[in-house]
Amino acid sequence: MVVSAVAALDENGTGPPSAGVDPLGDPFLRTRFALPSRPATFLRRDRLTQHLDQALLTPLTMVNGAAGAGKTLLVADWAAGLREPVTWLTTDTVGRSPGMFWAYLLEALDASGVPVPGGIRRPTDASWADRELPALLAAGLSGRDRPAILVLDEYDRVSAPEIAEQLEFVLHHAGAGLRLVLVTRTEPLLPLHRHRAAGELTELRDAELAFTPEEASALLAAHGLRLPAPGVRALVDRTRGWAAGLRLCALAAREAPDPETYLKEFEAGQSTVADYLLAEVLKQRTAETQDLLLRVSVLERFRPELANALTGRDDAAPLLAGLHRENAFVESLGRSWYRLHPLFGEILRAHLRVRSPGLEPELHRRAARWLCRSGSLPEALAHGAAAGDWEFTAGALVDDLAIGQLFTGLRSQHLAGLFSRMEPGATTPAADLVRAARDLSRHDLERGLVRLRAAREALDRQALAQADPTREGPGGNGGPDLRPARLSCALLEVLAARLAGSPAEAEAAARAAEELRRTVPAELLERHPEVSALLLTHLGSALLWAGRFEEARAALSAVADSCAGAPAGLPREDSLAHLALLDYLDGWLVRAEDRALEATAGAENPAPGGPSGPGAELARSVLAAVAVDRDELDRAQALLDETSEAGHGPRDPVTAAGRSIAAAGLLLARDRPGAALAAASAAVPAVVPSPWAEGHAALVAAAVHLAGGRTERAAGVLRRAPGDRTACAVLAARVQLAAGHRAEALGLLDRLPPDGRTGPALTVRAMLVRAQAAEEAGDAVTARELVARALVEARRERLRRPFLDAGPWIGRPLGEAPLRALAAGWLQSDRARGAECSRLPALPPAVVVEELSGREHDVLRRLADLMSTEEIAADLYVSVNTVKTHLKSVYRKLAVSRRGDAVRRARERGLL
Repeated sequence: MVVSAVAALDENGTGPPSAGVDPLGDPFLRTRFALPSRPATFLRRDRLTQHLDQALLTPLTMVNGAAGAGKTLLVADWAAGLREPVTWLTTDTVGRSPGMFWAYLLEALDASGVPVPGGIRRPTDASWADRELPALLAAGLSGRDRPAILVLDEYDRVSAPEIAEQLEFVLHHAGAGLRLVLVTRTEPLLPLHRHRAAGELTELRDAELAFTPEEASALLAAHGLRLPAPGVRALVDRTRGWAAGLRLCALAAREAPDPETYLKEFEAGQSTVADYLLAEVLKQRTAETQDLLLRVSVLERFRPELANALTGRDDAAPLLAGLHRENAFVESLGRSWYRLHPLFGEILRAHLRVRSPGLEPELHRRAARWLCRSGSLPEALAHGAAAGDWEFTAGALVDDLAIGQLFTGLRSQHLAGLFSRMEPGATTPAADLVRAARDLSRHDLERGLVRLRAAREALDRQALAQADPTREGPGGNGGPDLRPARLSCALLEVLAARLAGSPAEAEAAARAAEELRRTVPAELLERHPEVSALLLTHLGSALLWAGRFEEARAALSAVADSCAGAPAGLPREDSLAHLALLDYLDGWLVRAEDRALEATAGAENPAPGGPSGPGAELARSVLAAVAVDRDELDRAQALLDETSEAGHGPRDPVTAAGRSIAAAGLLLARDRPGAALAAASAAVPAVVPSPWAEGHAALVAAAVHLAGGRTERAAGVLRRAPGDRTACAVLAARVQLAAGHRAEALGLLDRLPPDGRTGPALTVRAMLVRAQAAEEAGDAVTARELVARALVEARRERLRRPFLDAGPWIGRPLGEAPLRALAAGWLQSDRARGAECSRLPALPPAVVVEELSGREHDVLRRLADLMSTEEIAADLYVSVNTVKTHLKSVYRKLAVSRRGDAVRRARERGLL
């Protein structure tokens, strides 16, 4: 047969039909023409077969994916389901030369029943094919009534450029007579852009070939395995839905004693998946490419320059581009960045540890330094920590002025966890600063101060050495830039002073920090707005503790009004909470509530992995204090319980005092004077006492004495109270009135400064003292006018406690019709209507103080449907901040403070 075939050659190297042998004289391998068989556990995925149906409508279809992506079985299953005959050719080695390729292709057409034009002379030379063959074949196919469907599997093995040119010619000129399907691991050498632009190309790539969690669950079930949905999602994430990986995992799990545990925890480097990938991908590469892949396996992402830093060569760019083009589990992230398939990366790392033990830390060290120079700090820190090079890692954080990220921002918890592994051997100033920051973030003031002092002394020594003109080299002139470290140190000193309750030290450190800020490169400050925000917040807190309210308000408002976004998110919340406390101390409940709610909004909806800051606890304490003044005692207790659950160790003095105010007020309202005294007088560790905190303790003690009829002791306590707080003067007037000294009481009130800073929570109490004095003097008209004014002011703030605490005399004026109307709908709280209804005269049921707008109705209805703030915003096509504004207005108009209460009140009033 071979002899006859050779004898039949003409001068062009072509001959008659093949008689069953290829150009080399060997029999055609019929397995190359057969559809691959599908295993019993094969999973048909309808979404992909439906996509492949488009191949019948476009001249060219490309199924392009990595090894093991399931390409061949997918196309084979689709082809088997077609009513039309399909010509299948597995090209493998036949694609290396034109003569062999075309001889096999013509034989495949014959085998599938597609007539080959009679004028075509079959190639008999493996390296060459008649130049007329493509034209004759295209002409024959173009005249068909129904297109021939030709599948070329393993087309990535076709390496001869002339084959691609000839195939494109046939595809173009066959027109509607040919539907070509290429199954490949690489981009074919065809003008895909033309076919794509003309709408003549159907494409399936790795992303679409990947199994979804639902498909993966079905595949596992086909192997007799059941895995909970979270476990399936984790497996799909780890394998990226890679078909071969999932199937190999399933086969191995069937043999494991505990299949579910195996699928969750299998070691990629010791699995059949590793055998597959090492054989199919790694060992097929050159030694240089293998070395590159093993070294970049320690990286989450990489670019050629970074890869070169790890290999010590300069060939990464073409190697990575080629690996990506060949779908060799190297994925492009754009802008010359790449990453490895996660499972492939795991396997390569395991292989690296076997092939080159001890090399991994050095690779992490090289990567850390390259990334740091390139401005990729988060990745540089991760690799520095992985290398165990803590001096470099801490230095990189401090030199970038990023130490504030240990307290705020989306990465604070990650950084805290990363540096929790820092070994004691790291003794640089930067390492001490990082340790001090971690201690102070946990309110461990004593240990933090020791570390901070060590860092300060070391930085001072380095600064002196740099200033010494006689020294050169390390530590002398031209040494490291100490400005970021010194500013970081000053920032931590301001925080330490805040926690210690030392305003003078906080101011001194803040002045030093401000001088350093002017010398630090502007780009560092712009990159880290949290530094300025933290400085001002800590300084503002210290000034508030000192009772310097206006200076504190200025510093805190600068943060609250200008710092937006994740980097300064927690300092802003902290500042808002402090401003809320200032508003509460000044008597403005609604302002305090608004600021506190804004401060807690971030704590209730934290970013993934984000921390809950100190401002949230203070804000809840302010909300609890506001709830006490509104006689919403159950809500106040719930808020205080939340602060107890959220508290982590000792608080800073302002936060501790804020909770004391709320707790003592609640206990007083519940007639527990002894417990209230204990809560108010609880020691708050601080270098200097706070005038307003001591004043509040005096208020509680005086209120307890007044309730017990001990007016002299109450007056004595208030006389010793520090400062000139309006609240103390008002209570002192009540004490004098109770002692029968009406003139002295009015004199105390007359001496109050007539400024506009004092809010209704204080002015209403003062008016009620005056009203009581008028009532006792027999001046009912003046008493009624003063109570009416008090009601008007209190209603805006929903302020109830002053009326409950006023005493029995208040019943007469409130019982009169004009005042009953002013009190209707808000003064009598739910608790007052229950167990303590005798303390106020019976009032009409609550009504809506102000009508809701149409948009507020929209928000309220969605609130009742249990939609979140974000869901309401999306449903109404408005921003989340707009929804929050509407919610605040709804709460105010319904005289409530919580979502559930708003819905309940709205239903009671027929609004829902």
